[in-house]
Amino acid sequence: MRQTHNEFASATVGDRRGARRALVPACALLALTFGTVAGHAAPLGTPAMSASLAANQDPISFDSDKAGKIYVGGAVSGLAYYQDNPNFGVHSQLDLSNGQAWIEKADGWWQFYVQAGTYSLPSLSTGYIKSSAAPNLLFGNVPVAYAKLAFDDFSISAGKLPTLIGDEYTFTFENMNVQRGLLWNQEPAISDGVQANYSSGPFSLAISVNDGFYSQSLNWLSGSASYGFNDGADTVAFVAGGNLGHNPVTLPFATPVINNGSIYNLIYTHTSGAWTISPYLQYIGAPADPIHGVLKGADSFGGALLVNYAFDDNWKLAVRGEYVGSTGSAAAGSANMLIAGPGSDAWSITVTPTYQYKIFFARLEGSYVSASGTTPGFAFGPAASNNTQASVFFETGILF
Repeated sequence: MRQTHNEFASATVGDRRGARRALVPACALLALTFGTVAGHAAPLGTPAMSASLAANQDPISFDSDKAGKIYVGGAVSGLAYYQDNPNFGVHSQLDLSNGQAWIEKADGWWQFYVQAGTYSLPSLSTGYIKSSAAPNLLFGNVPVAYAKLAFDDFSISAGKLPTLIGDEYTFTFENMNVQRGLLWNQEPAISDGVQANYSSGPFSLAISVNDGFYSQSLNWLSGSASYGFNDGADTVAFVAGGNLGHNPVTLPFATPVINNGSIYNLIYTHTSGAWTISPYLQYIGAPADPIHGVLKGADSFGGALLVNYAFDDNWKLAVRGEYVGSTGSAAAGSANMLIAGPGSDAWSITVTPTYQYKIFFARLEGSYVSASGTTPGFAFGPAASNNTQASVFFETGILF
C-alpha cells in the first residue's frame, strides 16, 4: 500500500559536485566492485517517502556490465528534543537520528535493496532510545535488505521487509512528522519474510508470510488491497495481518505480546494541489497469552488524520491528530494495548513545519499526548504516573 510522493526539485551542478565529493570513498569502492560511475539518474521510489520531505531527485548511479545500473543514496540527520514527563527520566538529548546509506538495483528481472547504518525511532508516548543503542535492540545495523524478482505486473521479494501495516513508515526522514504516532506504536515496522505483489491498472494487491513484530518466527500472514481513482488523486486501501501460530517463549525486544493477535487498517489518501490528506482507522485484537503473563485478551480501536500542506517547493506543514482506546484492565491481567496500561485511551496532536532546499532539510515539531484510564506504573514520567506528555523536537540533515 505504502505510496511515495516524489516532489523534489533537481539539484544544481555545484551542489551535485559537493555531493560527489562527500561520497568519494563509497563511490570508489562501488566502482571497483560493480563497474564504472555512470553519474546521476532518475529519482527512486525506495525508501518510501511521505509528502513533507522528498528524496534526492538526482541520485548517484553506477553502470555494471553484469548487474546493470546500481543506485546509491542515504540519509544523515541529527535531532535535539525537550520533553516533560519523560519515560526514561531524561528531559533533553542531542542525537544522530539517521546515519544510513542504501544501495539498490531497481530495474530488470532481478533486483535488490540494502539499507544499512544507525538510526533512532522516536515515537509518541515511548521512551527515546539513542541511535547508539537502537539497532542492537531493534532491527540491527542492516534494518532493510531484500532480493526481488520482477515480472511485468507481478513481483516477489524476500528478506527484511518494511511492513504492509499502517500509514506511517519506520524512519524519521520517511515521514511527515519527526515522531511516529500512537497508532504506529501498535504496528509492526520491519519483518523478516516473503512478499508477493500484483498490480493491474488502479488495483494493487500484496500478500506476505513474515514474522510480524520481528519475532523471528515466520507465523504471520499479512495482506493489502488498494484501489486508486480520480486519476490517482484518491486511494483507498484495506490492510490486515495476523498470527497463524503463537509467540515463542522468549521474545526479542522489538516484539510485544500483541504479536499473537491480528491488526486491520482502512486507509484513505487524497492528494490535490498543495494538500495531502490521509485519514485511517485501526483495529487490533490480542488473545490471552498466559506464557507471557497475559491472562485475558483485549481489543484496541483507533483513528488518525495525517495532513500535509505545501506552501511552495521549500516550505511544508504537517499535522497529525489521533485517538486510540483499549479494553480490559490490569486487575484482570488483560493485554496492554497502549503505553498507559490495559483499558486506557489516549489522544495526540503533532505539528511539524518543514523546510527543504535541495538535499538539505530542517524541521521543528511540537507534540502533546493526553491519556486517561491509566494504570499506575504504565503512564508517563520517571514514576510512570503522569497522564500527559509534551515534546519539542528539532531535526536537520541531508538526503543524498
